[in-house]
Amino acid sequence: MKRAGFTMIELIFVIVILGILAAVAIPKLAATRTDAQVAKISTEAATLVSELGTFYTAQGTFEGKNSADITNISLKTSDDNIQNNDTIVLGDDNNNTCLTITFNNASDGNITVSADDANGTVCNAVKEATADLQKTYNFGGSNVAY
Repeated sequence: MKRAGFTMIELIFVIVILGILAAVAIPKLAATRTDAQVAKISTEAATLVSELGTFYTAQGTFEGKNSADITNISLKTSDDNIQNNDTIVLGDDNNNTCLTITFNNASDGNITVSADDANGTVCNAVKEATADLQKTYNFGGSNVAY
């Protein structure tokens, strides 16, 4: 009499193989999430610097302007109107601050992008990925940033 089905040994082999695959795949998926956060923050920072430059070129000032008029990235200023010394924070999902953009002189188009010393895999990777963005930009006058 012939029975259809799998033997116990065959089932154990399948379970062991699935366990090995899961042990390899789960850390890779966690790394993918970190990479996605780094890419998001880095892209937002680059886009924001570009949009701030474009806005200042068109309007001649940031001061008193509504952040929603400048970009669709949430700037989270205290009253949504940009003033001197306002700070924009870009951070990871754990509320760590990775990058800070400060309006040094909002009427003259002077901003500074700096990395914070937050610990964490995401913030450290953002600090490295945005090294070329971390400087002071002067969008007005003779020191136009590119």
